[in-house]
Amino acid sequence: MPVLDEKLQVIYEEVLRRNQGETEFHQSVHEVLDSLGPVVAKHPQYADAAIIQRLCEPERQIIFRVPWTDDSGGVQINRGFRVEFNSALGPYKGGLRFHPSVYLGIVKFLGFEQIFKNALTGMPIGGGKGGSDFDPKGRSEGEVMRFCQSFMTELYRHLGEHTDVPAGDIGVGGREIGYLFGQYKRITNRYESGVLTGKGLTWGGSQVRTEATGYGAVHFVEAMLATRGEDFDGKQVVVSGSGNVAMYAIEKVHQLGGTVVACSDSTGQVVDEKGIDLALLKEVKEAQRGRIADYAAARGAGAALVTSGSIWQVPCDIALPCATQNELDAADAASLVRNGCAIVAEGANMPTTPAAVKLLVDAGRLFAPGKAANAGGVATSALEMQQNASRDSWSFEHTEVRLATIMRAIHDRCLETAEEYGAPGSYLAGANIAGFTKVADAMLALGLV
Repeated sequence: MPVLDEKLQVIYEEVLRRNQGETEFHQSVHEVLDSLGPVVAKHPQYADAAIIQRLCEPERQIIFRVPWTDDSGGVQINRGFRVEFNSALGPYKGGLRFHPSVYLGIVKFLGFEQIFKNALTGMPIGGGKGGSDFDPKGRSEGEVMRFCQSFMTELYRHLGEHTDVPAGDIGVGGREIGYLFGQYKRITNRYESGVLTGKGLTWGGSQVRTEATGYGAVHFVEAMLATRGEDFDGKQVVVSGSGNVAMYAIEKVHQLGGTVVACSDSTGQVVDEKGIDLALLKEVKEAQRGRIADYAAARGAGAALVTSGSIWQVPCDIALPCATQNELDAADAASLVRNGCAIVAEGANMPTTPAAVKLLVDAGRLFAPGKAANAGGVATSALEMQQNASRDSWSFEHTEVRLATIMRAIHDRCLETAEEYGAPGSYLAGANIAGFTKVADAMLALGLV
């Protein structure tokens, strides 16, 4: 990783000492600190009030046992987490991830990223994240329901529409949110719609929330292309993943005239030069809960299943990593550069390694970090909270216009901030600094809390 400003290096070393073994958290902190040298030089009040040190320490970390019974009557034990990282701008806001890889370091990295992402949206929401090492894959409906009910039986006491508002993430979709909300309602005896987002449209959810992260990332790239006088028309795009974010990124690229030629899951990737058949992909992944191999088999001629190598070896104009953290490494970045890829925008949280980011930037490629490019999901969650608070429901068209407007504003704010602090054209520096200064100013206003 690059060497930090001397004062910031001291802070980073203290983060390493206090959070040992949490490598993803270390990486996310370093990425932000690497941009802040010009900020602390210009605004010494941030250092005097130990703003950065306080930002790196969560306000609250909750770890709990989640016991539940499987279909055979056996007792299973998982671990649950909620890291309430920073509430200077509003109630903690961030998703829940159910995946075997989840541990405290993952949740803290996601929560730390969420602080700045939420700040960039311009909405009054703080940063938090949570989840469990439970794996919903291969589990029955009854097992998923019992797990979610047990998880919420502990977590509910820490939530509230003015306190902490979770949403979904990997492994937590509409089904899981329904079970979680049902248990919250049962325990509290309150129909508090604003306590969870990502709800179903018939019980307090928002139009566009399902599509928001993928759509938002593509709207962000649309704004990046516009700085070059270009648009999506005729562009070849590669999207990693095939879950919610990837699926709706594919949909929006196709609507804007581009062609997504490859997508993936944990078993491999499919290359479809005619363009991914989105209706078939949705049928396989959402209705059948199948794998990318099932899509390739159903698609037939022209769709090649590849189970070795990297999806980033597929030639493209635009790359959208939408799967998981650190999926795109330096070798992948070299392949993208070699094949002429011009733009990489993160649909997932921190999917590009630091070495890959450096390689892309040094090669003159445009790179958009997740805290800016994938902020559409949480922005639309905040719009869902707004509708819940006013007992209102907006149309799909109205909500998507709001989403697109927010994404363009984030794009412009990143470029303006990067210019102001001597890093013209750097979306990474602009996102980190713009998010940081907004939260830091609020923390100064609130005093030493």
